[in-house]
Amino acid sequence: MILGQGSAAFSAAIKANSLGVKTAMVGNNATKGALLGGTCINVGCVPSKRLITVGSFAREMAQRRFKGLNYTLGKPDYARIVEEKTILIDSLREEKYENVLEALENVTYINKTASFIDKETIKAGKSELKAKNVLIATGAQASMPKIEGIEKAEYLTNEEALSIKELPESLLVVGGRALGLEFAQMFSNFGVKVTILQRSKSIIPNWEPEISENLASYLEGDGIKIVTDATPISIASRKGRKTITAQVNGAEASFEAEEVLFATGRKANTGNLNLGNAGVQISEKGFIKVDKKLKTNIDGIYAAGDVTGEPMLETLAAKEGNVATVNIFKRAGKEINLNEVPSAIFTYPEAAMVGLTEEQVVKNGIRCACSPLELKLVPKSRLIGDERGVIKIVIDNKTRKILGVHMLAPHAADMIHEGVLAVKFGLTIDDIIDTVHVFPTLSEGFKLSAQAFYEDVSKLSCCTA
Repeated sequence: MILGQGSAAFSAAIKANSLGVKTAMVGNNATKGALLGGTCINVGCVPSKRLITVGSFAREMAQRRFKGLNYTLGKPDYARIVEEKTILIDSLREEKYENVLEALENVTYINKTASFIDKETIKAGKSELKAKNVLIATGAQASMPKIEGIEKAEYLTNEEALSIKELPESLLVVGGRALGLEFAQMFSNFGVKVTILQRSKSIIPNWEPEISENLASYLEGDGIKIVTDATPISIASRKGRKTITAQVNGAEASFEAEEVLFATGRKANTGNLNLGNAGVQISEKGFIKVDKKLKTNIDGIYAAGDVTGEPMLETLAAKEGNVATVNIFKRAGKEINLNEVPSAIFTYPEAAMVGLTEEQVVKNGIRCACSPLELKLVPKSRLIGDERGVIKIVIDNKTRKILGVHMLAPHAADMIHEGVLAVKFGLTIDDIIDTVHVFPTLSEGFKLSAQAFYEDVSKLSCCTA
């Protein structure tokens, strides 16, 4: 039995169906707006990347990067843009989820909310169902900070922000990690005055400082105000305006905007599951504890996807759903290695990373070497007229093995996969240098970054092997 209807659940259902396993998917979800297919397709990465793409195109028109072209752009019809996004999502949901589910002859979908009666018995609506094996894949939803006035406040999360049909004049984004940055730039590109409040001393604090600092500079260059070391204390609404009071560098400060978007993390959808009846353990933050094989502390009960905590990525959830199912029915003993899982932030330029940071390598007692390469040294950046970015490879100084790859560049989310393979299969920078890359491409920057460990690439010709 699968509890959930998102990426992990669907991946598990498809694998179980191929194994001939009789399966029930109990799908109703606690995440607002998450229909069949879960968060990603409905209120997550798919609709947000659509709007980000449209916003980036609007920004491109406004910046007039190529002087020989005549650019004209009137006021965006944002309601039409959102309507087209909704039509696209409805189409993809039908094509990739409803039709797929109908074709799974061994899978029965039950659109009810699930809860445990005991470790092998699930209540779904008014029915009681039994299964020897249960996969919990109920996902996560937006988590709000515990600040004064939050219970009465009107605010947006990523779920509501994707469906508003009229652009606000100004927006406060509380949270300066991936989700907050993506939405901040998206709305800024549509002409909204945006301020980001970030609790830590930098945006995306778990990323390499070269990525964080450069991205902050680019966002501020686009007109986004970033306030770091800002801890929200309260929120209030008055005459159609919202005010956030925060502790900033030890002093109190107030920030006002027409709308407030909270991007302050996510919490597991476990509140309705009655996990105590099954004896399933959860972490201090409420996420289900699993081992590397996705097994909980209870035999026969596994968990996959966002309900198990960070990193919350659609493709990782799908991988986990598949691995859990194979481990249940094939006793495969497959494990998830988070070190080889890439992540990306869809700002422009994009940020992407895989493996370890320089700080993590040093903490592991490995003598590392790093060679950040400015994107302007990659010829393709000059051709496209956008030289913003940096590529940083972290290696074991003794073996030359690549331990981490960190990129800030246009299309970094597409470029990172060569780095993923390098980390996954233990390649060295010499392996990358010895590999012929297409010229001119931004991906060639990965090879140049590897060459930079040995020589000054600013003094090489374009065709140096």
